[in-house]
Amino acid sequence: MTKEELRLKYKDLRNQLSEDDIENLSLDIANQALKLPIWEGTNYHLFLSIANKKEINTEYLLHLLAGRDKNIILSKSDFKEGTLANYLLTDNTTIKVNSYGIPEPVDGIEIKETQIDVVFIPLLAYDNKGNRIGYGKGFYDRFLAKCKPDTIKVGVSFFAPEEQITNVSEVDIPLDYCITPNKVYHFK
Repeated sequence: MTKEELRLKYKDLRNQLSEDDIENLSLDIANQALKLPIWEGTNYHLFLSIANKKEINTEYLLHLLAGRDKNIILSKSDFKEGTLANYLLTDNTTIKVNSYGIPEPVDGIEIKETQIDVVFIPLLAYDNKGNRIGYGKGFYDRFLAKCKPDTIKVGVSFFAPEEQITNVSEVDIPLDYCITPNKVYHFK
């Protein structure tokens, strides 16, 4: 299927999930994350969930990272430039929901992409090769292109992979892993 077809399919599948489903599946995903060989790093980038898009509740992953004394980095979107600025989450970080419904830091200690060891990546769908589909704006592909070559890219999804995304672009950056409620997929 194409990216456009898969976006429609997975937005519809997400919309069928209840709030209880989302909470339970999100907790299962956090528990599956413990099985990954990614815990040697220091700086972990995490997205905050857009509730009205029925995204995975990343609060469970956030608590997991905090419990392991990891530096948690959050991003702030620049929709004019199509880029993400990354900030260290501290006790003083103020989070506000932007006009697109995305919770993000107002400001703080900026972290360069090259300092990030692991990135948890939002997605709508992905395939058996680790190719992912987001909302189509390219924010994460541009962001990941600036990260170190050995930065570990971890998708999170309520669903299993598709067989193949037919219209993958050369600028699309594949995942190393994807965590689902029942299984961790490894792509390298």
